[in-house]
Amino acid sequence: MSSRYREMQQRRKELMAQMESNSIALLTAATPRIRNNDAEYLYRQNSDFYYLTGLHEHDAVLALIPGRKHGETVLFCQEKNKEKELWSGVLLGPEAACSELQVDDAFPISDIDDILPGLIEGRVRVYYSMGKDHDFDNRVMDWVKVIRGKSKQGAQPLGEFLVLDHLLHELRLTKSSAEITLMEQAAKISADGHRRAMAFCRPGIKEYELEAEFLYAFTRGGSRAPAYSSIVAAGDNACILHYNSNAAMIKDGDLVLNDAGCEYEYYASDITRTFPANGKFSPEQKAIYEIVLQAQLAAIDAVRPGAAWDEPHNTSIKIITQGLVKLGLLKGRPSELIKSSAYREFYMHRVGHWIGMDVHDVGDYKIGNKWRLLEPGMVTTIEPGIYIAPDNKKVAKKWRGIGVRIEDDVLVTRNGRRVLSTGIPKTVPEIESFMAASAH
Repeated sequence: MSSRYREMQQRRKELMAQMESNSIALLTAATPRIRNNDAEYLYRQNSDFYYLTGLHEHDAVLALIPGRKHGETVLFCQEKNKEKELWSGVLLGPEAACSELQVDDAFPISDIDDILPGLIEGRVRVYYSMGKDHDFDNRVMDWVKVIRGKSKQGAQPLGEFLVLDHLLHELRLTKSSAEITLMEQAAKISADGHRRAMAFCRPGIKEYELEAEFLYAFTRGGSRAPAYSSIVAAGDNACILHYNSNAAMIKDGDLVLNDAGCEYEYYASDITRTFPANGKFSPEQKAIYEIVLQAQLAAIDAVRPGAAWDEPHNTSIKIITQGLVKLGLLKGRPSELIKSSAYREFYMHRVGHWIGMDVHDVGDYKIGNKWRLLEPGMVTTIEPGIYIAPDNKKVAKKWRGIGVRIEDDVLVTRNGRRVLSTGIPKTVPEIESFMAASAH
């Protein structure tokens, strides 16, 4: 058994140990998505399903049944089929699934209506995330009706549905050493893309030409897809937080904000760098950039075991507010400006989010009404920014249209933190020196 599938087997055991007695959990594979007519998007497995199985295929269902004498893990998947495999590739099949994925039982997905109701019968609780797959929701309810119809013959009626997400997502929140290795590789591939884009950039090209540098680096590095739609935003476009048109001309004097990361073996990276198109920051661009960089470095330093989730964010707010006051873009006492959220005109998002199998990964940020404490194995982005809208008449024209964000992926360790996304120029001298050496 490979170490990957051994780890997935252990995840299933840990999850079942937290489930209520006399229960069953059901998870479904992702459904293929149509892009246009009969052309599908590149298939990507549901993160929860892959986390527990390692199976890349659609048309599959996983049942976890704690205490079942004949095996606690049951998988339904596609059968081997030479004709189907000729068109879409080799299928694992139920027989191989038992040995390769280390599940206890595996059956053809075509037999699920005959087998699964019998597995549910006698179980008082079903863990199932209703509402994510409408077709499968209906099938589950049909099975429940069949079981309830047998109650007069002595079948034990189903008591309640429970949501599995919280238990499963708490497991996913803390990354193992194997997961961290994959995230480091994702970050390494993405870092190559950021260096390529920075080296290639010059006034007169289109934003999508920089995006092409990312896509090349991602695919060449072993990633089949970006973890999210890449943002390549030049000039005023950098003030649009989720800009992804990526079609504008990059002009002399523009700052270029690149927010791009690849997915590698189901694990995401999320990195942002901002740099001058011509290789040299203007005084105003440099002033804003250095505030954001100072805020990012301080927020990274605030990541440590035992710190509250919002501590890095509060650190970034303090530094950004003080910096904006010093430049005259905000007026008043920093403490009062923070209290009134005046900074949000320029810094309107939080400093980060969980990252893992999903770029905005699962896991609660609060426990009860309190921000949760950071623990070793958690990974968060740290991405402060300042965005001065091009139509902001309250500031001098020289500041308008400047948008800066700097983002890295940060692992909480036993003694502090470790930045996973390394190797990309980040200080003003590093960026200007790198771009000068790469000049065309």
